[in-house]
Order: sequence, then structure tokens, then C-alpha cells
Amino acid sequence: MLIEALDVGFRRDGRAILSHVNFSITKGEIVTLIGPNGGGKTTFARLCLGILTPDTGTIKRQPDLKIGYVPQRLKLERTLPLTVERFLTLRQRGQRVSMEALTNALKDVGAGHLLRSQMADLSGGEMQRVLLARALVIKPDLLVLDEPAQGVDFAGEAALYQLISDLRDRLGCAIILISHDLHIVMGQSDRVFCLNGHVCCEGVPEQIGEHPEYAKLFGPERAGQYGVYAHNHDHEHQLCGHVHDGDCGTHDIPHEDTP
Repeated sequence: MLIEALDVGFRRDGRAILSHVNFSITKGEIVTLIGPNGGGKTTFARLCLGILTPDTGTIKRQPDLKIGYVPQRLKLERTLPLTVERFLTLRQRGQRVSMEALTNALKDVGAGHLLRSQMADLSGGEMQRVLLARALVIKPDLLVLDEPAQGVDFAGEAALYQLISDLRDRLGCAIILISHDLHIVMGQSDRVFCLNGHVCCEGVPEQIGEHPEYAKLFGPERAGQYGVYAHNHDHEHQLCGHVHDGDCGTHDIPHEDTP
């Protein structure tokens, strides 16, 4: 188990953001967190990363777990002269990154030609690939991707999610993917957690698409409308084995995502 959350709760300014959340992810899985805006997805990701501390419950992480993180938003000054190469070397805690590691990470995401480009000149899709490469430089055990397709058009979005699935297969890392845009994401997932202050339902994509709580949150017309690229479950990386039922508790609490 890479990360396990047990009965986790989190409050902000006296309001319950998350309540009684149980979650786990193992090596090689893609687990998607879906839910409405304000449902606590980004807050939960920050709890998993250790940026925030739960008010109740516990989060266990595998010792020496290496996590690569792509945040929901990254604002860069457009006039700042910053190349992709320089951006990839800006790491926390004084970590040094070799040129070989940089170029390999860019090649892994299909962006090897962007090494000398200015960050300000990148398209939305190119920016997301560079951010993903930065997360891969450390050779993570786990990737946490918060709305990775923001600012990317539909065709680029489909290609990006296919790339994420391919990276898992090639590199063997686990992935937590956060999104409220479900038409492609769910089909790439091994398991899905629907989060709206609490875990509304969980299971494989086919289960979630038919679950009444999913229909309640996103509308009955969205049920089953996902998985443009259906994920194959016949390869060796599929380690999770267990399938959760879709039973859902209810908690009458207000919830709002952390800014």
C-alpha cells in the first residue's frame, strides 16, 4: 500500500470540508477522484501529500515514498525569461537534477523538443506535458495530478489522458488523478472514488457510471457517458484485485474545497 487514509476528516474555519474518508492506492493503480467543484478533491490530495494535516483519522504513507505532483494551477509571469530547462531544475530542498534526467523526463511525455523553449511560449497542452515531466524527474512511486487537462482542448485532453495511462504502464508508478470532467478520465481508471465531502461511492468505472449517487451529482444523462478510451484490465500491472461495492453513506455537512 502506497497511501492509506483511514476515517479522515478535515475542517476549515469551523466548516467540515471532508468527513469519514477512507481511501487506498497500491503500486501500478490509476485511481481517479471525481466530484463537483467544492467537493474536497484538492483538499484531499493535499492531505495525501502531507501539505495539510487531517483533523481526524490518519493517513499512512509507505516509507520513503516519492511523490510527483502536478498542481491544479500554476501561474507564471509571462514576461519572465524562463526556459523549460531552467524550470525543470527549480526543485525544492536543493535537489540537483542531471541533464540526462531532464531530457529523459521530457522524452517520456513527448516533449523532448521543448527543452530550450520559453515557458511563456508554450501552448496549454505543451505546458501540461512540461509540468508532468517535472513531476517525473524524481522517478516517483506515485503521481498526483490535479485537473491535469486544464487549458487543453478536447483532442489534446484525450491525448494527455492516454499519455498518463501509458506512463503508468511503462514506468510502473501509481497515479491519483483528480477531475470533474468524466467523459475520458473514468475509462482510464482502475478504480474511481466519487467525493463530495465524503465518499459517495467507489468502485470500477462501470459500477460508478451506474450508481445513483453519481447520477444525483452529475445528472442522469451523464451516467455511462465516459471512457472514450476504455481501459484494458488484462495486463500484469493490475494489482488491486479487490472491488468495492458502491454503498454510500450520507452526511448532512457543508463542504467546500480549500482555495
